[in-house]
Amino acid sequence: MVQKVAVIGAGPSGLTAIKACLDEGMVPTCFESSDDMGGLWKFKEVSEPNRASIYRSLTINISKEMMCYSDFPIPADYPNYMHHSKILKYFRMYAEHFKLLEHIHFQTLVKSVKQRPDFSRTGQWEVVTETRDGQEERHVFDAVICCSGHYSYPNLPLKDFPGIETFEGKYFHSWDYKGPEDMYGKRVVVIGIGNSGGDIAVEGSRVAEQVYLSTRRGAWVIRQVSDYGLPVDMKYNTRFVHILFQLLPINWLNWYGEKTLNAMYDHTMYALKPTHRLFSQIPVINDELPLKILSGSVIIKPNVKEIRGSTVVFDDGSVLEKVDTIVFATGYNYDFPFLPNNAMYKSGHRIALYKHVFPPNLEHPTLAVVGFIHALGAIMPQAEIQARWVARVFKGHKKLPSNKAMIKAVENDTKDIEKHYIVSKLTPLQVDFVSYMDDIAGEIGVRPSLLWLFFTDYQLFKQVLWGPVTAYQYRLMGPGKWKGARKAIFTQFDRMYQSLKTRKQESSSSGRLIKLSLTLLAGGAAAYYVHVRNPTVIPSLLCKIHLQKA
Repeated sequence: MVQKVAVIGAGPSGLTAIKACLDEGMVPTCFESSDDMGGLWKFKEVSEPNRASIYRSLTINISKEMMCYSDFPIPADYPNYMHHSKILKYFRMYAEHFKLLEHIHFQTLVKSVKQRPDFSRTGQWEVVTETRDGQEERHVFDAVICCSGHYSYPNLPLKDFPGIETFEGKYFHSWDYKGPEDMYGKRVVVIGIGNSGGDIAVEGSRVAEQVYLSTRRGAWVIRQVSDYGLPVDMKYNTRFVHILFQLLPINWLNWYGEKTLNAMYDHTMYALKPTHRLFSQIPVINDELPLKILSGSVIIKPNVKEIRGSTVVFDDGSVLEKVDTIVFATGYNYDFPFLPNNAMYKSGHRIALYKHVFPPNLEHPTLAVVGFIHALGAIMPQAEIQARWVARVFKGHKKLPSNKAMIKAVENDTKDIEKHYIVSKLTPLQVDFVSYMDDIAGEIGVRPSLLWLFFTDYQLFKQVLWGPVTAYQYRLMGPGKWKGARKAIFTQFDRMYQSLKTRKQESSSSGRLIKLSLTLLAGGAAAYYVHVRNPTVIPSLLCKIHLQKA
């Protein structure tokens, strides 16, 4: 039975992995190569090799209620979209509250993780670490959880941009970007229209002479601020909407979603329209980019064809002269350099894990990867549900299928991902947030039962069905049940409002407006579903109402 667990990395995934091990009575030892916890969210003025890096102004694009851990709500007075400094403070509060810091060895690099000679009998691993002063140490663990993330190895595809060696200005990857200080009065080309590329283009446009945003495929751009000022994820990331997504045709959902986005700003007119459908790739979340395009501060351009000194040539033949700076927002590679090659199973061009957590090819399920996932949702609740499952498996409370069955499931997952999403070597994993959370929750036995809640707690049932799918829902029942989960669900909108109450006002109808918008959304979707299944129902119902009034 697993007792001693090595956790690699003290970022948001590593912290919740430590806690999950403690909850199951195991002894975790976390190795963190830097001098502090927080991983990606620990800002440093100078980027460090093989470590995630963020820029000075970075603010998360997931609202606080949708990103927090399931048994530790973010303080009510914190803003809904938090600056990285606030996020790090939250992680520190979480770590101190659950006494996680005493299990972390800072400035300790993991050099290698390999199976012990008796692995077939014990399932144990040998972990070799190196301390700050260069001292090498060897440890034996019953299990290992890898939480090293996937934003540490910037992808700089210079070979795809002929002539880059002749560029007379400065070029760098967005991993090295800290702020727009070097862009004052410059002509800047940002290559790549992901969330980082959009943010850098917007921020740079405030000081640069001109910013050009180059994209190969285009992108769908959505707002963080939804109707009535609600965070967009709290309005639409609900269990009811998720159910409708399972029932309605994907082509119709794409059409309706794209029509809704184009009603805000026509993506063709703004030169943003992508070659892919809305739900086949995670959209760019940026409220300011359309305004910057409309004001001419950011000009959208096609892919860069070649570079000639300070001149940039695009695929459409247009030429841009006197370019001073090129920023490559071209994503990240991923790697687990400390793991042996035989520890990871590969399917196609990607590392393939059973339910994106367990290598399916090992004799013993004593190695897990937590936080290596990509979805339209925060990593924190996803990593937490993964870590809870991992801890249950390690402790022997849950048993995995046979290697053959897991490999077959992995191959099916690969086909499913490639069928529904745009994938590449840089984004090998993509899942639906709610479906995935529910799937792993089902493995643990903590998935909320709508039928049970309907008969036993109808008020809570309504909150779980119509409200946002916050992580608290996975603490209502089963292993790890938290007695504060129900209250946290009923007060989640109160915490959302709290940070906005900065000026006393006589009255507010925001609550009624929000309820009305949710009701209209649900009613409209339900009506459409009924009409699709039986086109005569809605017209006949309206006719009856008209006759009764007459």
